[in-house]
Amino acid sequence: MSNLDRLRVAFRTALGLPEEFEVDKLEYRGIEQWDSLAHLTLVAEIEDAFDVMIDTDEVIDLSSFDKAVEILGKHGIELTG
Repeated sequence: MSNLDRLRVAFRTALGLPEEFEVDKLEYRGIEQWDSLAHLTLVAEIEDAFDVMIDTDEVIDLSSFDKAVEILGKHGIELTG
């Protein structure tokens, strides 16, 4: 499984979305499930999936799937294909 797929799984798991749900264009509060509580669950899922610690500024900045890719890139996690 690619790192990008692992991130997709983290989003679906944290937000309680079905496996076929397209998450690549998701934005914070773009769907009902992504509220403030789910946001913290998402951060925890990403941290667990990639063994990283996301700092407070990054938690606040994590506003979309694309932003998650960018933040993980800063932690040395390559997310392609």
